[in-house]
Amino acid sequence: MRKLQSQGVHHITLVGADRQTSIDFWEGVLGMPFVFEQPNLDAGDESHLYFDPGDGRLITIFTKEERRPDPRRTPTEPGCVHHIAFAVSKATFDQAVDRLDQRGIRHSGVKDRGFMDSIYFNDPLGLTIELAAYRFEPPAGFTHADVLLEAHKLRVGRGDYNIAQIHLADAIEALTERSRESLSSDRTPRNPY
Repeated sequence: MRKLQSQGVHHITLVGADRQTSIDFWEGVLGMPFVFEQPNLDAGDESHLYFDPGDGRLITIFTKEERRPDPRRTPTEPGCVHHIAFAVSKATFDQAVDRLDQRGIRHSGVKDRGFMDSIYFNDPLGLTIELAAYRFEPPAGFTHADVLLEAHKLRVGRGDYNIAQIHLADAIEALTERSRESLSSDRTPRNPY
């Protein structure tokens, strides 16, 4: 028996209300270009809208003009989607509270997650959306997941509750040291002063 190895998220499809509500939210609030539209090939009375969330992958929405937005929170029982998180730059994140407030969109305020900052709000159909900004950049040749895996190992080894800045800094240092050769025989920290 072998795995079906994934290589990333291809797309996420959500059931939307009417077409314009989807365009107004996904492009008009979150800035995702509306890249194409076609019929839902499994239900011809619906349209299928495609948006680029910023990495060339897709968020797609099934729309039907008879459906109206219902802002009540979407279900959170087992098997349901709790929220969808989107990466934003630190510069954009620092503007999120003000920009959501300008639109009158209720939100959680900034949440400190140790390795990232988050803010939560609901779309017009009650789905919780998270905007997330990492507090670190991975070293060249590594991903955020590589750094977080290493930071997790350090955190657990030290008996700490959650990943904090010290774990991130030490993880970045460890990954860099393991992946880069040096002519020095001793690569330990030193004080040249």
